[in-house]
Amino acid sequence: MLTGPTRLAVWGDPIAHSRSPRLHAAAYGVLGLDWEYDRRRVDDTRFDVEIAELDATWRGLSLTMPLKHVAAARAATLDDDARLTGAVNTYLLTDGGPHGFNTDVGGLVRALDDVGVHRPTRVRVLGAGATATSAVVSAVRAGASEVEVRARRPEAAAALAALGARLGVDVRVAAIDGPDPLDVDATIAALPGGTDLGAVAGALASASGPLVDVVYGGWPTPLALAWERAGVAAYDGLRMLLHQALLQVRVFVGSDPTVPLDREVEVLAAMRIALMGD
Repeated sequence: MLTGPTRLAVWGDPIAHSRSPRLHAAAYGVLGLDWEYDRRRVDDTRFDVEIAELDATWRGLSLTMPLKHVAAARAATLDDDARLTGAVNTYLLTDGGPHGFNTDVGGLVRALDDVGVHRPTRVRVLGAGATATSAVVSAVRAGASEVEVRARRPEAAAALAALGARLGVDVRVAAIDGPDPLDVDATIAALPGGTDLGAVAGALASASGPLVDVVYGGWPTPLALAWERAGVAAYDGLRMLLHQALLQVRVFVGSDPTVPLDREVEVLAAMRIALMGD
């Protein structure tokens, strides 16, 4: 039995909708851990104060918007994916300060694999914001040697092209409604929920494998419907949510998102049921 701090929570704003408590409760139930996992509304203006008030009973935090960048800036250490993206969604709390991780990247890689996208050569990312940064790293981690980024403002995606150079892959940036989309093995949508691209979506879908959207509320989204009309599968963000949470559990239990849990197959099955049902 693991000893030490037993309190965990997800922080963000808004936070009432978060499904993280049910995911983590399912995991710790399988592992026989009597740990408390709650949710707390915290915005970026309150983050430093709230962190300072945590006592020795706290083991770690899951962090969602708008805290991912401020959490990265305050972390004592960062894992590789957090360093590349400048975003942290997981804190492991220790005497040496919070250790920051970005499990969104690994969660999205595993989500792609879940829907049959194995070792893609070319991936498209829609969007140029913070989530798109994790999506680009995920595409490369999944095996892509080329990434097409489509953005409303291509100039906003300049940092993603530079990130591609750091990762040793070609990141091509184009307007979201630009001509001649590349044929890709999958498209990752990192756009706000409800985004409607009109006829552009159909053109993109026709040159794409499955759509993996980071959005899971208000499904099916206009993008998902466009993919379905083109006869191509579209998947919501629940698989990413599931797998990034599993990697968080690895951090909280064993301090390393790359090391599988004991009974991990059972843990993942319980978390999947808690999130998606049978």
